[in-house]
Amino acid sequence: MMCKENLSKDERINEEVRRLKRIFTKIEPKEKKVIEGLIQRAAYMRVTLEDYEKDIDEKGYVEMFSQSEKTPPYERERPVARLYNSMNGNYQKIMKQLSAYIEKQPPIPKDDNDGFEAFVNERG
Repeated sequence: MMCKENLSKDERINEEVRRLKRIFTKIEPKEKKVIEGLIQRAAYMRVTLEDYEKDIDEKGYVEMFSQSEKTPPYERERPVARLYNSMNGNYQKIMKQLSAYIEKQPPIPKDDNDGFEAFVNERG
């Protein structure tokens, strides 16, 4: 398997699409058609968010900015930080929608016979 840094953005997106599709293998064909677009968007957003994170880690959330040479520079939020925050919120919403399609595991039935009655009956 290649290192993620050596893959193109499209290759990373396709890898994420495959990862997500493996999670949703046990759903109905009609539902698969519904979530196909969500999976594509989620994969794109995740890869883009990773790229934004790398940029933010390297260059920070803020930058010095000046309207002109005559005004003193001041710190402002970098546009990539604003984009990251907005996209991250949208990514979380898509993932919440997708998680509703994950097959829920049925609860393990509780065994009412925990052995206590047998223990008491042996003693008596």
